This record gives sequence, C-alpha cells and structure tokens, in this order.
Amino acid sequence: MPHQFDARSAGETTEMEAGRCAPVVNAAVIVNATAGNGCSDSWATDLVSQFARDGIKVRLTLAHNGQEIHAAAQAAVEEGIAIVVAGGGDGTVNAVASHLAGTDIAFGVLPLGTLNHFAKDAHIPLELDAAVRTIATGQPVLMDVAEVNGRLFINNSSIGLYPHIVRHREQQQRLGRSKWNAFFWATLSAFRRLHFYQITVQIDGKKTHRRTPFVFIGNNRYTMEGFHIGERVALNTGLLSFYSAHSTGRFGLIKLAGRALLGRLRQARDVEAIQTTEIQIETRRRSLRVSTDGEVNVLEAPLHYRIRPGALRVIVAPATDGKAGD
Repeated sequence: MPHQFDARSAGETTEMEAGRCAPVVNAAVIVNATAGNGCSDSWATDLVSQFARDGIKVRLTLAHNGQEIHAAAQAAVEEGIAIVVAGGGDGTVNAVASHLAGTDIAFGVLPLGTLNHFAKDAHIPLELDAAVRTIATGQPVLMDVAEVNGRLFINNSSIGLYPHIVRHREQQQRLGRSKWNAFFWATLSAFRRLHFYQITVQIDGKKTHRRTPFVFIGNNRYTMEGFHIGERVALNTGLLSFYSAHSTGRFGLIKLAGRALLGRLRQARDVEAIQTTEIQIETRRRSLRVSTDGEVNVLEAPLHYRIRPGALRVIVAPATDGKAGD
C-alpha cells in the first residue's frame, strides 16, 4: 500500500485545527519510492515541510509500483486538485502525465531519477530544493505530448534495436547485474542478434518501404549530433521527429554512431530524419515490441503515432517558455 503524508504529519498547521475534517491540500505529490536511492518516510516528511516553507500544502504519496502511481494520479484528477507533482524518473513522469494530458491541471516535476530527460529538456532544475521552489513560484507552460496507438509518451518511442536492449537489460538485472552493467551486456547481445524489420511508413500521405534495424520517434525534435546529442531545443513545436536507419549491418550502425558524435550525421546516407505531425508504421507482423519512454510493451500493428500540441501544462521557472535551454 502507498504511504501518504500531509502537512499535519509534517507538523504544519492545517485547517483541521479550525474544525475542518482534512488538511488544506494545494497540491498532490506522487513520488516513486524506488527512484534514485529510495525515499524513506523521514525524507517524505521533510519534503512536505519543504513545500510548506515555500507556501504550498501538499498530500504526498509514496508509491511503490506503477499501479500505485497510476492510481494516485487518477485519484488526484478525480478530486480536481489544481497541481499534481510527479517525483521520480522519466517513467514516473510519463505515468502521471498520462492522466493529466488534456486537462487544466498544472503539472510539476521533481527530477529524482537517473537521467531525467524530460526535466532537463523542460529546463526544470535538477536540484530538489530548486525544483520545489519552481513549483511554488513558476508558471504553467503548454508543452506537447505524443502517443502511439493511444499510449502517451513525453520523450520518445522506438521499435527495433532499443526495445530489444531494454528487454535484455531487464533479464540481466534479474540475474543480479547493476543497471549500467546490465545495459552494457544487453547492448552487446542486441548487436549480436541484430534484427531487421520490413516496414511501410506513411508520412504526409506518402508511403515508403524500408528495411531497418530501428525506428526512433521523438516528441519534438531531438539533437542527433555532437555533444548535445539526445537533447531537445523545444517541447512546444507541435511536431514529431522520425529517425530511421536504412538497411545497414552492425558495422554500419557503429559508423553512424561515430558520425553522430563527430557532428557529421547529416552527411550520412544511411539515416533519415523527418518532422511531421502523424506517422503510421505498417508491418507484416501482427504486433511489435515498442518502447515508450523506456518502457517496452507489445502493441498491435499498424502503429499510429500523433502529436498532441500543448496538451500538458508544465510548471517551469518564470523565464522559461517551453524551450530547453537559455
């Protein structure tokens, strides 16, 4: 069962003392209890107090699995709470955002994960104190989300190489390997067993056929070259980014990676990049393993991707306008 903390449990004054039955809740904070190095009850109590010092009374839920995260987010939406905050990595942010997209609820983010791609690209501070202060003093900015067959993603989705890496990584972790060690061995395994997909891609009414080891689709445009590879300049352009490697083997993929790091990917003939609003991917297979923000699920083909412009009201620092950097 998830643990809940509020202003009273943190020793703050609440409207219970004025004869009310429950504390005033200005925000619901949903924290993945397994994020980072884990979140203890004392840590949670301190976080509630920290929000109170910045003028926000919260109900904080420590969730121990995805089901509890989704349940807490749905409950907050049904209660009509004005601000809902996700504390964790990109998977937690995705889970909470999937309930808030398309609503008027303001979305706050506490980056507690390992990589925190969405928080970085949304220009949300990675330090906990600064992130709390941003939620207290910032303003909601409309940002885009994307979806595939109705499944929301805030960062990216892919088929082919990466879902296989994730699946093998999880197998390695079950054997006791650390996350990064498991990722290394999973990547080697995926390259040894490199699969190619015969797909038909429909973009802007035009169909093309290709044989590819991977397809990568981003919510907004990703930087694919140089030291800023994997970052996004903005999260409100209303466009999906489609990236695909043409038929190429292991050595060809290594060359592409090298070109990307050297800033010469645009010179490569074996990769395609397109910006659009909708994408449909057809295949002879009835279903495909598809990753969305690092989580792999089996989805029925065809895959229909679309952008949802301005569907998420993300709280950012006052000077931020949906761009990823200064």
